[in-house]
Amino acid sequence: MKTPIDLIRPRREGPLTERLARERPGFGLPQLPATRQPTATTRLICGFCATGCGLDVHLHDGQAVGLTPSNDHPVNLGMACPKGWEALTPLAAPDRATTPLLKDQHGHLKPVDWTTALDAFVTGMRAVQAEHGPESVAFLSTGQIVTEEMALLGALAKFGMGMRHGDGNTRQCMATSVAAYKESFGFDAPPYSYDDLEESDVIVLVGSNLCLTHPIMWERVTRNPHNPEIVVIDPRRTETASAATVHLPLLPKSDLTLLYGLAHLVIANGWVDDAFVHDHTTGYDELAAHLVAFTPERVSAETGIAPAELERVARLIGTGERVSLWWTMGVNQSHQGTRTAQAIINLALLTGSIGRPGTGANSITGQCNAMGSRLFSNTTNLLGGHDFANPEHRLKVAQILGMDQARIPDGPSWAYDRIIEGINKGEIRGLWVIATNSAHSWINQHETRRLFDKLDFLVVQDLYTTTETAEMADLVLPAAGWAEKEGTFINSERRLGMVKRVARAPGQALADFWIFKAIAEAWGCGHLFAAWTDPETVFGILQELSAGQPCDITGVRGYDEVDTGVVQWPYRDEDRVEPLGPAPADRVDATDRRAQRRLFADGRFFTPDGRARLVWGDPVAPIERPSTEYPLVLLTGRGSSAQWHTGTRTSKSATLRALAPDGPWVEIDPADAAERGIEGGQEVVVRTARGRMIARAHLTPTVGRGRVFVSMHDARTNQLTFPSFDPQSRQPSYKFAAVQVSVPNPWDLTP
Repeated sequence: MKTPIDLIRPRREGPLTERLARERPGFGLPQLPATRQPTATTRLICGFCATGCGLDVHLHDGQAVGLTPSNDHPVNLGMACPKGWEALTPLAAPDRATTPLLKDQHGHLKPVDWTTALDAFVTGMRAVQAEHGPESVAFLSTGQIVTEEMALLGALAKFGMGMRHGDGNTRQCMATSVAAYKESFGFDAPPYSYDDLEESDVIVLVGSNLCLTHPIMWERVTRNPHNPEIVVIDPRRTETASAATVHLPLLPKSDLTLLYGLAHLVIANGWVDDAFVHDHTTGYDELAAHLVAFTPERVSAETGIAPAELERVARLIGTGERVSLWWTMGVNQSHQGTRTAQAIINLALLTGSIGRPGTGANSITGQCNAMGSRLFSNTTNLLGGHDFANPEHRLKVAQILGMDQARIPDGPSWAYDRIIEGINKGEIRGLWVIATNSAHSWINQHETRRLFDKLDFLVVQDLYTTTETAEMADLVLPAAGWAEKEGTFINSERRLGMVKRVARAPGQALADFWIFKAIAEAWGCGHLFAAWTDPETVFGILQELSAGQPCDITGVRGYDEVDTGVVQWPYRDEDRVEPLGPAPADRVDATDRRAQRRLFADGRFFTPDGRARLVWGDPVAPIERPSTEYPLVLLTGRGSSAQWHTGTRTSKSATLRALAPDGPWVEIDPADAAERGIEGGQEVVVRTARGRMIARAHLTPTVGRGRVFVSMHDARTNQLTFPSFDPQSRQPSYKFAAVQVSVPNPWDLTP
């Protein structure tokens, strides 16, 4: 009788056996040539941020030995940030998960084989469902694995295992932009190409420290030949703000009011593109009526920005020929982030700054494959950007997958915060966490860790055994990382890129794809995914699912064309980019401007009537406000271009550690520090109503009076953050909390 482990250690002859053997060296099987045997140098898309840089990986005997940035990739053009140069280093970390680990009767994680691990997974999850109902188990996924793995996970969990609820850590970074684009444009559709950074004559950056968080995009700004005006809207004088033409250091979380004030001035001064608004938008009269109240005097009082500066920036936006507006986490991670993002979109629509080179309302994505997650993870959207609630969409997906439509839920999952709340209420008793570190990254960390202890069964599938979440697990499944498997990423500008297997995963670690396949067999639903034989075959299935959608990729001719770097969705047959003439391997040069594509050039949007929606709402104050006990405002964000998120991977590199600050630190204005008797470099205690951390004080006027800044990378930071959520996107607001900073008492230094 065939057991689930046959998928891990195949003993039969045939194509599946051979493919599994090729994908998993180290299981006592002969090492066969890779499915896509790389040459001496092969290109991969970087696995850190969503910029999506091309990296040329250099090989010896088929294994990666080093890398350099790709000179001819359309994203980075030969450049790389510190993380990109060190992309291979985390794969060799000594704390890699190399074998499944199962908690014994004494509460200790002990090595087991895959047969035991799969049996434990199925037994544990089914026991929870049997006692508490089929919806009592959930999964939390990621923007870090390849698109084909995301799709298989989402389909397996929801269609095969009966999990209704599953979300991804993209909820922490991109949910606001998704919600804003869907309501305003009719689909989650970032409209731009990175070339727009070089084409603009006015660049507006809202809540984005671009030169630190996305260095290669900032390099594209520096290549702009038009001497652009650069406007930065940010409470801190960041590295980007210091290089800007104009910096508006607004009061924290007053950005929605400020943006409405700018739109008020655009209308009042006659800078509206009346023809564009009339022909391509709806809601102008209602928006204009709403904006009447946002006079320069009111906006100045609420934001701290002088009326003359408001007028200056409004004039730049209203009269610029090629104006692009960009935002990232400073907007997204807010209690009113969706309406703030839509206020940026409104400015682009009011001035007709969209669909042309150098324009757009442009959300900059966080994780390497957040866009893949947004479209194909089967969490917020049904596969391919479809709607769970639409019966026609469910029927289409069911027919393509050859499944009974009844297997597809008729509504979306709970969001991440509702899943966490479900654990607190006892509604979620089993949790499967894949390639994310929730016990570090989720807001209000103390509460999250307490809740994870309430679970009956916690499974963590990750590269490392030492993450805060893995150390709490009942079962750890060892996963392969970037460059140890095959699949596709989709970057911020909707460009597809390839990940290839150029390194061997250690020990018994497997690509997430093959773990999901093995779990499907162990669960007894493997027949549903018999056609999902390998990542490239799944890519073909995703192409079918995308047909007719705004993200249609049916014109892509397999992985070979993805590897050229020319594919931005939509990419139908009519969107194909063909060579102008004879070219090496008959391939289009990916740096050719014809390979740079933006949306809405025809003024048609993805709404039923083809018009963009002008959307607005009343500004709302943050729930937690400064007080006598906690008089300062806590801001958080990226602390170094050499650090990434929870540091799970970047901390493995000695080079990246050397380039980043050593230990936690807090930026505080010199005047605020003097009032508290704090000196530069001194250890201080940072307190909120939820927790505290010890950090070194960095005295700098760039943070501004009345506020402090702490890097997001330290595990203790989210002991401080306040759990507030945007009502439209359910994204957490990491950027505002009431805090006090003081010289520590002796007991503050006690661990």
